Amino acid sequence: MPLLVVYNPVSGDRSSKALFDEHLLPLLAKNNVSPDKIVATESVGHVGQIVADLLSSLTDDSQPVSVILGSGDGTLHELINTLNGIPSSKPFPRINIALVPCGTANALYSSLFPPAQDDDPLQHKLKSVNAFLSHAHRTVPLNLAVNVLSAPPVTSPGHPQAPTQVSISAVVASTALHASILHDSEALRASDPSMERFKTAALQNLVRWYAASVKLFPREGAGVVEVYDPAAGTFVPHEASTEDEPIVDLEGPFAYFLATVNVDRLEPAFTITPRGKDVLSPVEKSAALDVVIVRPTRDPTHEMDSDAARAAFAEKAGAVLGAAYQNGAHVALRYDANGSIVSEGTGPTVVEYIRCGGWEWEPDDIDKRAHLLCADGDILTIPKGGKVKCMAATPMNDKTGFALYA
Repeated sequence: MPLLVVYNPVSGDRSSKALFDEHLLPLLAKNNVSPDKIVATESVGHVGQIVADLLSSLTDDSQPVSVILGSGDGTLHELINTLNGIPSSKPFPRINIALVPCGTANALYSSLFPPAQDDDPLQHKLKSVNAFLSHAHRTVPLNLAVNVLSAPPVTSPGHPQAPTQVSISAVVASTALHASILHDSEALRASDPSMERFKTAALQNLVRWYAASVKLFPREGAGVVEVYDPAAGTFVPHEASTEDEPIVDLEGPFAYFLATVNVDRLEPAFTITPRGKDVLSPVEKSAALDVVIVRPTRDPTHEMDSDAARAAFAEKAGAVLGAAYQNGAHVALRYDANGSIVSEGTGPTVVEYIRCGGWEWEPDDIDKRAHLLCADGDILTIPKGGKVKCMAATPMNDKTGFALYA
């Protein structure tokens, strides 16, 4: 099986080269493993071209390829999207990835290998590589979230329709607060490369509400959109979704709208979709998106939109995000009759925790911030008058797609 070793030298705290030179490459040598190529990326998208060049050099293009990838979630996103954009008459072979977490948050790695207090930091980073080196060679196929951004239909004769833009996520697709945080945190990266910059950006954006309408679509095989019931501890059919009319329509404003695939957390301790890894189980036959939604209008004390109302709700939104650091406790929070957030009772849930096959977000033209989409940290802009549709997808078979050694 061909083996490529590639790392992004500017990911996270820029320590990946030292990690590979001092620990990873000696570990491969100790196990008598010789990579076909060792490469450091040099620019955005370079990782995809490196892998594409390896694939084009293969004499047997049906055999799987192994890649040891030192990066964060963003570089993996670049790999998937670059390969997706290369014209090909047939699918690429299965690409099995041994991931070495070198980014800032490392959501995918932290989800597959949740950190424990007694973990040795170095050995924890090498868990996926050690899974590759083991005789078991166990891999977990990755589902994907395919985001399609489209412009409004052209109404003037003779004017061409604007092309759609496709971005594929392996971790997260979000709008509203999370997209704003990622958008603003980039300006802080040079001065603060740590995860603290995300908290700084969050404080700058908590008072925002986002004007949009949403459609939720059921996943294949489920028949209906599902919503998490904290009392039952499981997902149940959404009250607005039936087998005859399965699509759920939601109206804004939204404070938070985020979907994950493959993961249950976005940072080692930030468990935003606590059941997000359920669909990676071998018994699951279809991909799904776990979606976390916070709408201010669910608050029993909500009367109208105002600066004061937004400031008051920002405190509640902050409490919700804080509870995500408590092993995903936010999905069980409810409102009492006075609008206070409580952990017990029978009031409406603060968070709408959805499991679905896809969603569509159509922002209001006047709300510029509602047009931001975050796909694995990459920020895209929905065209004015347009929308984004995100759908879960599984590998066509066990000979194609992406998988992680775990």
